Amino acid sequence: MSMQVVHTDKAPGAVGPYVQAMKLGDVLYTSGSIGLNPQTGDLVQGGVEAEAEQALTNLKEVVEAAGSSLSKVVKTTVFLKNMGDFAAINKIYEKRFEGHKPARSCVEVAGLPKGCLFEIEAIASLK
Repeated sequence: MSMQVVHTDKAPGAVGPYVQAMKLGDVLYTSGSIGLNPQTGDLVQGGVEAEAEQALTNLKEVVEAAGSSLSKVVKTTVFLKNMGDFAAINKIYEKRFEGHKPARSCVEVAGLPKGCLFEIEAIASLK
């Protein structure tokens, strides 16, 4: 199986030596998505909810650029700066996945890129 890089200008470019996502066979692996505005590269304002909304929009754009959709996501990992935001994030997450419930891990971390409060990565089916 060959690997194929996935890139879309509808989501922010990588802020380091990595790609937005990688296809391998019928599986898509995304890099972490944070609440960056794709046009400016700046972190959106408005706290963890605004960041989560933008990060999930960015994730959706990358997944769709690969030929998949959020309904085909099988696993996510959510990174929170503060686990106290868990309930608020769950509401946004549930709304954005429209009832689809992929497997998920959620962890509190000491720090995230660009000082953000929320990051998400995903594994999706391309079938």
